[in-house]
Amino acid sequence: MGTYIAKRLLLMIPTLLVILLINFAIVQIAPGGPVEQAIYRAETMKGMGNKISGAETMSPDANYQGARGLSPEMIDQIKHQYGFDQPAYLRFLTMLKGYLRLDFGNSFFKDKPVIDLIKDKLPVSVSLGLWSFLLIYLISIPLGIKKARADGLLIDKTTSLLLAIGYAVPTFVFGVLLIVFFAGGSYWQWFPLQGLISDNFSDLSFWGKIKDYFWHMTLPILTMVLGGFASLTYLTKYSFMEELSKQYVLAARAKGLSENRVLYRHVFRNAMLIVIASLPEALVGIFFVGNLFVEIIFNLDGLGLLGFEAVTQRDYPVIFGTLFIFTLLGLILRLISDVIYQWIDPRIDFESRGAK
Repeated sequence: MGTYIAKRLLLMIPTLLVILLINFAIVQIAPGGPVEQAIYRAETMKGMGNKISGAETMSPDANYQGARGLSPEMIDQIKHQYGFDQPAYLRFLTMLKGYLRLDFGNSFFKDKPVIDLIKDKLPVSVSLGLWSFLLIYLISIPLGIKKARADGLLIDKTTSLLLAIGYAVPTFVFGVLLIVFFAGGSYWQWFPLQGLISDNFSDLSFWGKIKDYFWHMTLPILTMVLGGFASLTYLTKYSFMEELSKQYVLAARAKGLSENRVLYRHVFRNAMLIVIASLPEALVGIFFVGNLFVEIIFNLDGLGLLGFEAVTQRDYPVIFGTLFIFTLLGLILRLISDVIYQWIDPRIDFESRGAK
């Protein structure tokens, strides 16, 4: 297993490189980059000044749409400010050199190092994702097992309706409904509308801080749980149903073993393999993709909101920095999933299969 882990760690390097290269190329050809936005803002300010003075200048577009009225020297200065006076391949190599030192550069619009922004926002996303992940798994796995054992019975049919709603309704819709009903939208104001903590958080006692934290986190966490537990419950149910129909289960029952012993000593390990295999994608989805909508709705200043703002502003250092973190975490989670996979079922040997 050690050789397999070493190979996977080495394979992460070219994987990260290729992903960064592809996204770098895509971003470079996308319109509305930071230089164009800066030129637009400068032209807007100059246009307002010209209207006030009653004069308006016209000049060539200098290869940028919206550059009318700006001198070539000013455009060159803007390009230099954002590093676009260098060829694309030099900018990419400079970025990679910085990444080797965990230096992601400075944000174009927030005037802070990207690594500091990530450090500031990461606790919010991890906090939201961790509690949501734990609750989703604590609810979905027992519920999926219960549904598998009671397939076709009343409890299975009743919960299937709830699962269908949870699966079909987007996560952000649950967030909006919870705000409307429980955050002063139209009915009750039991929970705060936005933010992670209260303004007087520093003045509260230790237990008061814990209470205030969970008071603010209740609706965001509930939103993510409602939007994420259905698919895992279905996966668990059908995985256990498939195992329960196999011959070794019939043989174990024929030996007189109790149903719980059959389920948890024989079926559980095999049925959970497919759930574990989906763990990395589930974690990435819960921590980052799901977080994005929840952070926007509840105004939680986390990585999802940071990445969304960076994309809209074309803040390239932040875009590539968050992309690097997301990709690296996804690759590490996939490796951890494989290790747990083999730990649960030692019969699986990735090295002998030549897994990459």
